This record gives sequence, C-alpha cells and structure tokens, in this order.
Amino acid sequence: MSRFFNGKEIELLAPAGTYEIFEKIIHSGADAVYFGGKILNMRMHRKDYNFSNDEIKKAIEIAHSLNKKVYITVNNLLSHQDLNDAEEYLKFLEEVQPDALIVQDMSIIELVNRLNLKLELHSSVMMNVHNLETINVLKNLGVSRVVLSRDMDLKTIRSLHNQSNMEFEYFTHGDMCVAHGAQCLYSGMIFGKSSNRGLCMKPCRWNFTIKKDGYVYPTEFPMAVKDMSMYEHLPEMIHAGIVSFKIEGRMRDSDYLVKLINYYSDSIDRYIEDPLSYDRKKDSKAIYENRKRDLSTCSAFGIPGLSNINRRYEGTGKFYSHGRVFSKPIEEIELRDDRIKEIKSNLSEGINSASHKANLSVKVSSYDQAKVALEEGADIIYLSGEVFEPNTPFSKSEILEITKHKKDTKIYLALPRMMFEDDFSRYAQLLNENNLGIDGLLVTNLGAIEKFKHLGLELVGDYSLNIYNHEAALFYKNQGLSSASLSVEAPLNDAKETITKSTLPIEVIVHGSPVVMYMDHDLFENTEVLEPTKTEDNKYYNNNVLVLRDDKGYEHPVYRDNFGRNHMLLYKELCYLPFLKELNHMGVRSFRIEGFHYSLDNLRSILNVYRQAIDNFEKCIPLFNSLSPNYGGFTLGAFQFN
Repeated sequence: MSRFFNGKEIELLAPAGTYEIFEKIIHSGADAVYFGGKILNMRMHRKDYNFSNDEIKKAIEIAHSLNKKVYITVNNLLSHQDLNDAEEYLKFLEEVQPDALIVQDMSIIELVNRLNLKLELHSSVMMNVHNLETINVLKNLGVSRVVLSRDMDLKTIRSLHNQSNMEFEYFTHGDMCVAHGAQCLYSGMIFGKSSNRGLCMKPCRWNFTIKKDGYVYPTEFPMAVKDMSMYEHLPEMIHAGIVSFKIEGRMRDSDYLVKLINYYSDSIDRYIEDPLSYDRKKDSKAIYENRKRDLSTCSAFGIPGLSNINRRYEGTGKFYSHGRVFSKPIEEIELRDDRIKEIKSNLSEGINSASHKANLSVKVSSYDQAKVALEEGADIIYLSGEVFEPNTPFSKSEILEITKHKKDTKIYLALPRMMFEDDFSRYAQLLNENNLGIDGLLVTNLGAIEKFKHLGLELVGDYSLNIYNHEAALFYKNQGLSSASLSVEAPLNDAKETITKSTLPIEVIVHGSPVVMYMDHDLFENTEVLEPTKTEDNKYYNNNVLVLRDDKGYEHPVYRDNFGRNHMLLYKELCYLPFLKELNHMGVRSFRIEGFHYSLDNLRSILNVYRQAIDNFEKCIPLFNSLSPNYGGFTLGAFQFN
C-alpha cells in the first residue's frame, strides 16, 4: 500500500513482537512492520518473543507480497559476544533482504561497510539524533532515515526537515522514556541489565518521594511518564516533514495493536482525502478508553512538565499490562574484598605488564574546581559544558586564566550532552574567533566531531557516546577521535575486551558519580507546586540537593544544570581504586574522576589519593583501605557483573 500527501509518501509503521502477532498486524492498516530477531535487539526480556531466522524470512516474503515493508531491529549496544554473532546474522539479513535495519551501535555501520553488505540502514531513536550536524554525518555514512529523538518538538523537526533531505521517523503512539535516548544508564549499572541492550528494568518507574531543603514532597512516581498519543495531531506531524509514523508496542498483544493501527490508518487516509474538513477527534475516545497508561503529546509541542507524569495504575512500575512488577529498588552494590580479588585476577589474566602509565583526568564544574585540579597535578582537566546550579558556565576569561596556568596539564573544553543549532553556533563563535589555549574538546555527539574537527584540536569522546565494544571504538577513531571514554554500563569482561582490542585509546571513569539519568523533565518543579508533608534532612547530601528517596530509603541525588536539564547520579561513589594497576597494565589511556558535584575539599582529597596511586600502583590497596566515602558508600557499578 502507498499513501501520498502533496506527492510525499507517508508510512504508518507498526510493531510486532512475535510471528503470530505479525500475521495479524500485516493485514491491518499498517504500511510497514518492524520486529527483531532472537539476538541484537531492544526487546530481549522474554524468550518467547522475537523472530527466529525462518520466521524473519517468511515474514519478509509475506509483507513484500502485500506491497508492505519490513524493518529489522538490530538496535542494541553489542557486547563482545554479540560481535561474534553479528557478522553471520548480518549476512543472513542481506540474504533475506528486509527493507532496512534499525541500528544503534556504530559497530553495525562499521561491520556493514567492511563486509560490503547491501543493507539499508535507519538510525534508531537510541542514537539520540537531535541536530543537523549528526543528520548530515549519518547521511554521508549511508544511513537513509533517522528515528528522531523523542525529546524533539515538531517545530525543531520542521526546521531540520527544511535543511536536510534525510527521511524522518518519529514516535506517534506508545511507551516513552523519561530520559534522553540512550542516556539512561542506571539499569545497566545496578542490575547488569542495560536499557541500551534491550533489558531495561525501568528504575524510572519506581515509587519515589522527593526531598529538598529539609522538606519531603508527596510525589509517588515522579518519573513515570505517560504514553505518547499523537492521534489528534497527525496533520502537524505531516507538515513537520515526518514520513514514517511509528507506533511503539513490540510487547503488546495483537488485539490491542490492530485496533490502534486501524484508528491511525483511517485518520491518515481521511486527512489525505480531505485536509480541509478533517475530523481529528473521530476515534479519540476509543483510543483513550483502551489506553494502557494515560496519554500525552510528550515533547511534540515543547517540554510538557509535570503534566506528562502518569497517574494510571498500570504505568507506575508494572510490567506492561500483565500486572507484574518490573523491578524493585535495590542497593547499589558495595565493594567487597572477595569481588575485588576476583576482578584483580580477571584483569590480570593474559595481560602483559604495560610500560606506559595512565593519565589522571577529571571533569570539573567550576573555575575553583579547575584550580584545585591544577594544584593536585591532574594530567587532563575537562571543563564541563553543563554545570550544576548554582554554578554558571565557564566564561571566556575563566578558560583563559585556567589555560594560562596549565603548565603540563591538558585542558579540554567539554561540550553539552544535548547540542542544538544554537549550541553549535555559540561554540563555533567561541572556538573559531578566539585562541583559548585549550588542547582539545570533549565531544558528546557524532555531529560535534564533524563540526569541530577542522579546528585542529584534539577530540576526545565522552561516555555519552556509549562505546561498548572495540568495533564502535574503531568507528569513532575513523571519525577523528584521539581517545574516548568507555561506556559506564560495560561489565567487566566487555570492558576488558574493549580496552585490550581497541585501536582507539580508552579512558575509564574510575571514581565519582556518573550521570545515570539525563532528562529534560524537571523534577524540581514538584517542589514548586506541591505542599511538603513533613521535614526531614537528607542522609548524605546537603539539604539543598534534591534527592529521590525510593521505597528502601535510598536517596538518589538530582542536580539541575544551566540548561534546566536534570542529572540523576549514583547515590554511592563509583570506585575502581583497588585495581588501577591491572587496568593500567591493560593499556587504559587515562583514569577519570567525575568530580563536578564534589566540594573543593572532597575533590582535592580524591585527586590526591589517585595521584599517589598512579605514581605508585603498589599503594592502591593501602590507599583504598584508608579512603572514606563522601556519600552512601563505594560501589563497583557495572564491574560487579562479568
């Protein structure tokens, strides 16, 4: 089937979790169907879901016989074991010829090109594509369609459409995440089940109360967002330049999906047939009455605020429509002596002693923190592009003062994690017109590499790039990076494989609290509109820090940055001090401290300890034994898992 509006083809794209569901979906009003195989996709919780290779082949044949399209999701981050399976799987997919693959991990692009496979590629929403520069790079890499970030509004999409000939796909109905695409890392760090690998345990849907300034606010489920529903706004999507209208729901049953698909199909057809007298509300009531969660337009018309939080029972931590709890709060796993010994032994196996010594790097959020880092002998300092209130962004004069006194320390200007056109314009002006004395940039997205590599500055990849394997590292090396941070979700064996096999030097975050949820949703708004129920001090953080207290009493700190975005951190401190020696011998390029939330005294103390450890690795264990946590204890993060 084909639909056209002013000569432009419009596609309604539907999900299928199993072959049996596909057999019903394919005869609905959908123009295309997407689903995953038994490996390498973002819906891996249930073994009875997804398609065998034989089912993939049959489904493609059936869809093509009906003049419909099939897109295969190869859209999770790949472990080193996944890389072993990927080549054969990609060759199989070339044989059966789906209309495109939906991909997240840059290693897939690397493999498809190296193997010279004839496979069309679409970038997954998990690539978090949100600026023109990234779109242009992906176009040059052979990607023919991008699934745009869920956090983008239609006004921005329309602007990008007017500047690009890339096809745009956008979520139209279904389950949404509170965090920016691929920027929620908590499930991988506490459960070993990465949200970027199709195993999210949805900690965002836990029951939290909010505490700030000594007050407790009755928030219940403050990050459990509503499902998206754009049924009444399909014309606005068409005119924004969206060509594929994507329904989420690969874990939904066929009866629910077929009805929903047909409502949307009918609505699109009616608008194409008569755009002047189109009734946008025709089936709104039926969609509302059959909803799984409450409904919202999410970010399509701007940041929705608290109105986007779901109050319906099913959405508050339950597993789809089956009434099972997805996950319950657990403690971030402590460092234990037995696990430290296991990790040291694992990292030592098959590794020859390295003659090099890793650098000590630190990310800071203020001029005063940068001064402390210089005084304590940091080899590399990253000046954060996003600073936590009440700090203000680094000024030109502060950057010049820091670089003036840097001596042998390298200074990198870090870019914001989300970069829109105004951000590129501001940084281009600062970097093109002024000699800041910086050594390079800490880049956070693919577009920034392309935009600024002509400056001749060293480019280092931040952990927001989610480099999970050595093939992805190779991809970014080919794009122009000189080194990059390893994904903080990488468990021990994957980290070891990436570090030892990567031709791109790898940095490892070894201490501090990485951002585990990064979102436009402003949790601070709760403290402005709700009446507190009682007074209570925070356990480990100053009362001026907003914390999310879960059912177990664990308090998760949240900071608001200069853009108004929220950053949730680990409530314990990540600490890899006991096995720095082994990581160094594996070839780690630098050991990084995430120090932007520390007091000056705490930052000075931590840098001093790590400086001593790097200068003499035999001191690692004694230094660790004498080290006291600043917050709720020390955690191994993803290194707890093999």
